Amino acid sequence: MSDQPRETRLLDGLESLRPEDGPLFLAVGVFDGLHRGHAYLLHWLRAEAARRSARACVITFDAHPEEILLGAAPPLLCDPDERLVRLALAGVELTVVQRFDAALRMTPYQRFMAMITSRAALAGLLMTPDAAFGHERRGTPETLSQLGREQGFEVVVVPPFEIAGRQVRSSDIRALIGMGELVGAAALLGRPFAVVGERSAAEEGSLATRTRDILTFSLPVALPPPGAWDVTVERAMRPGMGPDRHPTRARAVIPESSEWLELDARIALPPGRRIRVAFP
Repeated sequence: MSDQPRETRLLDGLESLRPEDGPLFLAVGVFDGLHRGHAYLLHWLRAEAARRSARACVITFDAHPEEILLGAAPPLLCDPDERLVRLALAGVELTVVQRFDAALRMTPYQRFMAMITSRAALAGLLMTPDAAFGHERRGTPETLSQLGREQGFEVVVVPPFEIAGRQVRSSDIRALIGMGELVGAAALLGRPFAVVGERSAAEEGSLATRTRDILTFSLPVALPPPGAWDVTVERAMRPGMGPDRHPTRARAVIPESSEWLELDARIALPPGRRIRVAFP
């Protein structure tokens, strides 16, 4: 895998699809964390797309579905912009970021698929046995296979990725991070865990007793337990720009509130407001 994003198209919603985007071979999901299980699926996606001379496409969401379904989303494992970069690094040719709201929650899987097939040719869909989408999760491999036979696309079902007989899940990675088991979390992620925050210098008399660099988070993020941690610091990834080649070693302190993160004020932070902090 290259450390620079491949040429890829990024679309804002399914309504942005055009006939020239097809034929598509696609996967639908949150891809929260872009962990090793996701990397395995993206490998299959590229291979199945190439077999059909189709474009490897991912349909993901602007927010975690649990925010609508349950009223609260789980803490982020991967910054949304970084997720898009990592999809490009994995060889995804077209990424559609679909708004997930109450209307989409109530959309039957047949209508969701029609939102795609009415705009671009569909060669197929990649799923795992327990994957499902659409209202009441009725879009299963079985029901979509039937729909595909009627409409002329294939559904390829691949077994889930496992390590030592256990499927890799984002919830397990969050649990490991919360316990401070960062080596185990990195083994499931396939890379060191990292967070992205916005820099905000805090002066004496506000959040700090001395001048320091504070990172705050616009969305809840997974963080290890409170305390001091050795980290590396770099500019945040964004679409079209891959990982920083020159990260800086630093010391980070996570307070009891876990709502922000303090960085050693003696280091020179990379340019830009958004900073990526990795826990090696």
